[in-house]
Amino acid sequence: MSHHAVVDRLRAYVRENFLYMRHDVELRDTDSLLGRGIVDSLGVMELITFLQAEFGVDVPDEMITEENFGTVRAIADFVMAKRAAA
Repeated sequence: MSHHAVVDRLRAYVRENFLYMRHDVELRDTDSLLGRGIVDSLGVMELITFLQAEFGVDVPDEMITEENFGTVRAIADFVMAKRAAA
């Protein structure tokens, strides 16, 4: 799966699960998900569950950081790195 495909799938997941009532919100790949109030701490946990099921990546607690989960692009980078290491 390409980086672009991962970004597209992540963006769709965020729209379906966190922005379903906020159709006016434009979501860019570099937008801060926490900073813009798109996801909260529970939302991050939902994202992790999605990543494990959708992409088969393991997410150790120490990897749950703003750097890895702050934006759609950062999450896609994390997924690609984890899949390459596997």
